[in-house]
Amino acid sequence: MKNDRHVVLVVEDSPLIRLNVLDILVRAGHEALEAENADEAILILEAREDIDLVFTDVTMFGSMNGIDLCHYVRISWPRIKLIVASGTVYLRENSLPKGWRFLSKPYTEITVKNAVSGLLGD
Repeated sequence: MKNDRHVVLVVEDSPLIRLNVLDILVRAGHEALEAENADEAILILEAREDIDLVFTDVTMFGSMNGIDLCHYVRISWPRIKLIVASGTVYLRENSLPKGWRFLSKPYTEITVKNAVSGLLGD
């Protein structure tokens, strides 16, 4: 945590959805970073040691999708919590590893806030 705020990296290729999630997070008191795809997200993760949570879409362009990104993050930065979101696939919560959450699109502001606070212990 930096300045008593959690740092959340949002990885979403849709600019409107990404900006909406960023806005929700900032209004909830978090520091929000953004990446358009997994490749960009990894560069940010490598440059910063203060990221507490990655919020990623499943389907996006680049070298890996959101699920692959989550596995990479889990191996490289095991303390980082993960939220996976999708409007095209559904993942059961009990099928995800510990420290992961799934959100089905479209999600509401309260759903995002609850998922983030549930993982970060706010």
